[in-house]
Amino acid sequence: MTMIKEIKFFRKQAEKAERMARATADEETSQGLTNLAMAYRSQADALKRSKKLKKQSAKKVEQKAKAKRP
Repeated sequence: MTMIKEIKFFRKQAEKAERMARATADEETSQGLTNLAMAYRSQADALKRSKKLKKQSAKKVEQKAKAKRP
């Protein structure tokens, strides 16, 4: 699974968990699902940051390689 697909997957799972949290009458279950949604979003955010850092790192390597060329 590509990183983009993983990010989308985690965001969709967060949305599902939030919908279920709103739909349940049991407070403990609702809070558990809300916590799960937050965890999914956190994972998606971490993957997005990781992707961004990799992209920045690749640009720096490319710039260094260009700078070394005569």
